[in-house]
Amino acid sequence: MLGPRVAAAAGRAARVLDGVATHAGPVERTAALRQAAAAAGEVGAALEALAPALAGEDVPAESTSQSYFRVREVELSDQQAALHGLLVIHRGLEDLCEAPLSGADLALELAGMRRSVLDLTGVAPGTESGPVPAPAVPEPGAGPSLESAWSARWLIGHQVHVLFNVCAAVAVADATRHLRDGDGDAALGRLADATEYVRGFPAAMNHASTIPADYYMAAIRRTMAPPSTDIPLSGRQHRGYKLFRAAMKDLLTLVPDSYGQLADREPELAEVRDALLEADIVDAERHVTLAYSMVRLRRSIAQRPEGPDNAVAELRQMRHRRAAQYAPLIRFGDHYVADAVAGLRHS
Repeated sequence: MLGPRVAAAAGRAARVLDGVATHAGPVERTAALRQAAAAAGEVGAALEALAPALAGEDVPAESTSQSYFRVREVELSDQQAALHGLLVIHRGLEDLCEAPLSGADLALELAGMRRSVLDLTGVAPGTESGPVPAPAVPEPGAGPSLESAWSARWLIGHQVHVLFNVCAAVAVADATRHLRDGDGDAALGRLADATEYVRGFPAAMNHASTIPADYYMAAIRRTMAPPSTDIPLSGRQHRGYKLFRAAMKDLLTLVPDSYGQLADREPELAEVRDALLEADIVDAERHVTLAYSMVRLRRSIAQRPEGPDNAVAELRQMRHRRAAQYAPLIRFGDHYVADAVAGLRHS
C-alpha cells in the first residue's frame, strides 16, 4: 500500500475503468474514456507527489527493441513501478479516446488496465465505497496530425502490451510460489489475475494496430528494420514476453497433470488453469489474424531464411505448437493438431 491518497485515487480509477466499456454510443464511450484517463492521471499525480518519475531516456537501452519502443528495464521501488505503470495506462487511455478499437477488445484492455492499477498500487478490489466523484476532465484540444497520432499509437499500444506481459509474468510466478507453499486460494486468485492480463494481450496489440494498414506498410514497418535499426525487430526480443513464457513454463512444470487428472484432484485449479491456457492459445490465434490484416502474405521483417514462406505461416506454426502442448491440459484441447504435431516429430 502506497498511502491513503494513492489508495483512494486507485480505488476510484479502478471503479471508473470497470464501467467504461458499458457505454454503448461513441460519444458516451469517449466521454467515459476521458473520465478514466483523468482518473488514471489522478493516481499518477498522487504517486508523483511521493517521488518524481525517472527520466527513461537517461537509462541505457539494453536492446534495439527497448530503444525503439521506448521501454527500459531497471530496478524500481514499489512507488516508482506503480508510477511508471500508471503513466503507461494514462497514455493508453488518452489514445483510446480516439482509437477505433472494437467494443470487445476495449473491454479486455480496460480489464487489464484495471487489474494493473490494483496490482501496482496494492489496493484490494472493491475496497472503495460510495459514489465515484467525477474527476476534472480536460476538454480535447487541437491534436497532432493523423500520421503523428498513428505513429504514437503504435508505440503506446505496444507499451501497454509490455506492461500486461510483465504483470502477467509476476501473477503467474506468484501463483506458482503459492502452489509450492500450499496456499491454494492465493494461487487461484493470482491465476485469475494472470488470465485477465493474457486476455488483454491481443486487445493491446489490436489497439496498437488501429491504424491504416497502408500507413503501417509505408511509414512504420520500415522503421523497424535496417537501415533504420541495427537489426530487424520482432516479438522474440521483448523481455517482458520472455519473462511471461518462462513463468508459464515453471507453472506447467509444477502442475503438468492432464485436465482430467487435475479436475479429479483439484477441480477449481483445473478450471482456473484451463482459462489461462485457453487465453494463451487465443492470443496466438489472434496474432495470426492481426498479422494477416496488416501484411497479408508478406514475409516477416525478422524472418529467418529457412523459416516458413511468410509471417502468417510462421505465427500459425507457433499457434499449433502451443495448442499441441496444451491439448491434454485443457478441457477442449485441439487433439487433431496435437496428433499431427506428434506424428511429425516421430516421422
